Amino acid sequence: MAASDWFGFDNLTSFLLIGAALFALGMLGFIARRNLIVMFLSAEMMLQGVALTLVGFGRYHGNWTGQVFTIVILTVAACEASIALALTLVLFNRRLSLDVSLWSEIHEPDAATPVDTLDPEPSETHSGPESYPHLIPAGAEPPHPRQPWIERRE
Repeated sequence: MAASDWFGFDNLTSFLLIGAALFALGMLGFIARRNLIVMFLSAEMMLQGVALTLVGFGRYHGNWTGQVFTIVILTVAACEASIALALTLVLFNRRLSLDVSLWSEIHEPDAATPVDTLDPEPSETHSGPESYPHLIPAGAEPPHPRQPWIERRE
């Protein structure tokens, strides 16, 4: 007895329902959260819901089009993950937080600053490095800046 016989759904309906549920949960997580990592994971969940739907349509019609598009979606998801990691590292190094509202300061000079209605009080910002560090000569120990989250042993 197949699993689709238990619920009375055919194979396409099962694929579509699960794909729609994944997409809806991903969209809800993307809209409701302000943490950058959770937002990127929600975008990945939406992509997986679309991929599952495409595989279901490909299986239903008996061709490989859905599987080929799914491979393209997986490639896009891998590229998105690398960009997400880079953005997350830059944001955390600059502001010591992963709150997306801190990106509102990055805009064109003549554009108006957006107002955050969820957090009316400005959060504490930390100044980050303005340029990337340079390599030091071999054998010399790099200087250790005093940072509040790292305790040095002397």
